[in-house]
Parts: sequence; C-alpha cells; structure tokens
Amino acid sequence: MTVWLLGDQLHPGVTPLQSTDHVLLVEAYQFAERRRYHPQKLTLVFSAMRHFRDDLCDRGYDVTYLRAETFGDALDRYFEANPADDLVAMRSPSHGADEWRQRLVRERGGTLTLVENDLFLTSPAAFDAWAGVDGSDEGDSGEPDADDETTFRQEDWYRHVRRETGILMAGAEPVGGAWNYDEENRETPPPEWSPPEVPRFEPDEKTREVQAFVADRYGDHWGDPNGFRWPVTREAALQALDHFVSVRLPEFGAYQDAMRGGEWALCHSLLSAAMNLGLLRPREVVDPAVEAYESGDAPLNSVEGFVRQVIGWREFMRHVYRRSMPELASANQLGQTASLPPLYWDGETEMRCLSEAVEHVHDRGYAHHIERLMVLSNFALIYGVDPAELNEWFHLGFVDAYHWVTTPNVVGMGSFGTDVLSSKPYAASANYIDKMSDYCADCPYAKSKTTGENACPFNALYWDFLKRNEETLRGTGRMGLMYAHVDRKDDAEWRAIRERADDLRSAAAEGEL
Repeated sequence: MTVWLLGDQLHPGVTPLQSTDHVLLVEAYQFAERRRYHPQKLTLVFSAMRHFRDDLCDRGYDVTYLRAETFGDALDRYFEANPADDLVAMRSPSHGADEWRQRLVRERGGTLTLVENDLFLTSPAAFDAWAGVDGSDEGDSGEPDADDETTFRQEDWYRHVRRETGILMAGAEPVGGAWNYDEENRETPPPEWSPPEVPRFEPDEKTREVQAFVADRYGDHWGDPNGFRWPVTREAALQALDHFVSVRLPEFGAYQDAMRGGEWALCHSLLSAAMNLGLLRPREVVDPAVEAYESGDAPLNSVEGFVRQVIGWREFMRHVYRRSMPELASANQLGQTASLPPLYWDGETEMRCLSEAVEHVHDRGYAHHIERLMVLSNFALIYGVDPAELNEWFHLGFVDAYHWVTTPNVVGMGSFGTDVLSSKPYAASANYIDKMSDYCADCPYAKSKTTGENACPFNALYWDFLKRNEETLRGTGRMGLMYAHVDRKDDAEWRAIRERADDLRSAAAEGEL
C-alpha cells in the first residue's frame, strides 16, 4: 500500500502515514500554465513539497517523488513501475478532485481508496449532522449532490464547535461571558504606534532552486517573484506560530480590522498559507493562543478573534463549499457581468486604498482579511464585477488561496453571488474605509463627496449599487437602514449619482480611475 499525498497535505502526522512507509508525491506543472498563479505561490507549493519529501526520507519513509507535466504523466510512470498498485489518499477539499484522481488511477489499472482528510478540526459528518442535512447522498468522492439549497450561518456553527471542543469554554458558557468580541476588535492604531516586525524565512538552497525554476518556466505570470518570505517547512511554520503567539497576538484583536498606509501585515498571524499547505493543523494553532490567554499573555478579544478565524470561519468555509458546489462557483444572484478593471492587475489608480491593497497582493501574494473583503471585494461588488472573474483573480493572486476557500469567501461573501452563507452584501462607502484606515487623509479623492469630479468612487458606486439591486436587496433583514437612506434621496440626486457612477465605470475600464 502506498499513500498518495497532495501538495496541500504536507503534515507528518496525517493518519495514512501511520499505516505504511510508502509515499507518493507528484509535482506537476501544466496546471500552472492553465491558471497563471502568482510566482510566490508556485514557489511556496513546490518548495514545501520538496522539503516535505526530504523530511519523510529522513524519517525512514520510502518516497516516490515524481516531477511531470501532468498528474496523468506521473501516474503512467508510477504504474509502469508498480503495476496494479493499491493507493490510499486523503480526500481533497476541492470539488471534483477526488473523482478525477480515482479516474486517473483506475484508467492505469490501479485502485485508489479515499480516507478522511484529518487536516481540519471538524468532519463532514459532524457538520452535516449539525446543519440537519443529509450526508447519505455522498458517493466515493465525499461530495454531496448538487441540489442542496440549504443556507448556513457561521455564528451558529462557531458556537457549536466551541461547545463540542471545549475551546474557550467555561463549562457550558463561553469564557468571559460572550461568544465574540467584535466590538473590541475595530480600533485604529494611534499615529505613534508601530506594528511588530514581520518574521521572514529566508530561502534556502532548495527554495532558491525552485525560485529559479519558477522564474524560468512561469516568468510571465503576474506578481513579484522576489521578496519570498513564507515558511516552507513544518519547523519554520511552528516558528511562525510561536512568533505570532508571543509577539503579534496581544495586539491582534484590537487592530485586526485596521488598515494603515505602508503596512501590509500589522498584527495578523500570516499563518494561513502554512495551514492551507497542511504544515499546521487547526488545533495546533489554536491551543497555544488559548494558553496565552490563560497565562495572561494575551487579552481575550485577541485570542477569541483568532480562534474564530480558525475554528469558526475557516472550518465553515470548507463545509459550505462542500455542500454548495458546483453551483457556488457560478452563483451570480445579482446578475453582475463587468470585467475586472485593469487596476486589479497594474495597481494604477489614484484611489490609495485600492492601490495599496493591489500592491500587497502583487508584491507578496497576500493581503489581510479586511483588505480582501472591504477594499478589493467591496469595490468589485459595487462596480459590478462578475463574481467568477473576481474569484479567479483571488485564486491566482494569493499564496494561501485554494478553490475551496476562495470560492465561498469571494463568490458567497465578497460578491454576494448567493445568500448561502451571508444574509446581506458587504457593500460599503468611503465612510468605512476612512473609519478603519488612514488612507483617506492622503487620497486625492474626497471621502465626504458622492458626486462631482473628485468625489470618492466608493460613494457613488455604493449608492448606485443599492439602487440597481433594490428589487433583490430591499426587504432583506439587515438592509432596512440602508434603504431608509435610499428613500431620502430625490430624483435629481439619483440622476447625479447615476451619472457619476457611469463615469467612474468608464474611467476604471480604461485604466484611468
């Protein structure tokens, strides 16, 4: 028996490795020509795989490591050397991946047995039982039938997971008496405050070899290949975790929604890429944070906010994706059809918030969650971008992006392409950007103006978005206040807003915003 592990399953403690010392890893290349991934993402994945291979060999495993154009090519070579072999693999969280792998193996005379993916905290069966949905329709792929239109809400799931695991619980009640501390996590840092230094993991010889390969093969991909700083080994990932808990976590909570010019990381953990590669398990990440609270080294609002991101939101995204695919990927309940404006690729815009956010993605393959949701997704939403196109941009551009995590976040939440996980669109005007950042003070656009030549584009586009989608959005439970403001505007104001919004869309499409 041989365990076939994927490039996002790089944990030495996964269950299948406890039953055999034969491992198959495949480094395939053509997928990154069909999808032009950020060069730092490709460097991260390939380097992490090669380091994991060497770590397994040091532990005494017999590793077959194949480099090939396609997975099919690699499996041809594998089964030529190992006819009719029986492979075992952990399920992939990405829709269709397991059925595709089973077909590849079957066509080459082998068998592939799928087992549970234990790199998540919660199982599909546990989620389905909580949600009251039928898991019996799942076949060998572990994916449900696609006619499930159930809606899910993260806060209910998060509380359920806390109760089931005992994380941040005092008996039957949440530690501190509240389930979340969002109200304490929306501060903007004072001007004199400086964020802690960001950890940097310098590329070793193996990573530099990968960088050279990526530069040669994928040199025309969008994104800066230089400045690579991400952990590619479990040891480095554990160091990054320790740095976050001991240095960044204490102030993470208060400033987790903040944005500041010239700062790309603030106090964020920067652990998502390592987690999504499988280098760290959720419980390994959460427990040290909880211990920091219990020892008095980090405040509850910081720890709870981080715990919610990991065991609440990340787990929730995985299950919503699993239950809602394939329809989720093409969901577009608002009928948005615009293409991404060029600024998402070149960062050329006078809008400081967007320019900085795009720069962060281009330079590092990363932007934190508020930049993702309330700048990059928010602008695309009110501009009218096709959710699938925005999702593709996120998928290509971020080092921590995988289809299972970007699709519910971008299509479901950021684009409001479906209400499967959110009851309202996360649309906002310049007021939100100004409240959570220092961008507006140095921006040529006027945050307080809706119409006129230098009015902030967020404002007119926001009101035009509400008006254009009034039939769908008015009457939803959380939009009443916004439509009360809509109703106060007269026809003349709406004509000015519509004219300004049309001009902005034309300017953005021409790369002149």
